[in-house]
Amino acid sequence: MSNRARATRKTTLNKDKAWIFGICARLADYLKLDPAIVRVIGIVGALFMPKIMVAGYLLAWLILEDKFRPR
Repeated sequence: MSNRARATRKTTLNKDKAWIFGICARLADYLKLDPAIVRVIGIVGALFMPKIMVAGYLLAWLILEDKFRPR
């Protein structure tokens, strides 16, 4: 992928695979990983750094916009 295409790629929430807000599902899509792996990493991170993980999760939820899904 070229630098220009990478710069124009937009990160949005993924409500199709979401459990709560879709943050882990979107991060998994972006990194091309299984959403379960990202969720496990998030839970383990929350056990060791709860304030940072909760703040980061809520910040990502506020910053990222919903993915447009035509009906």
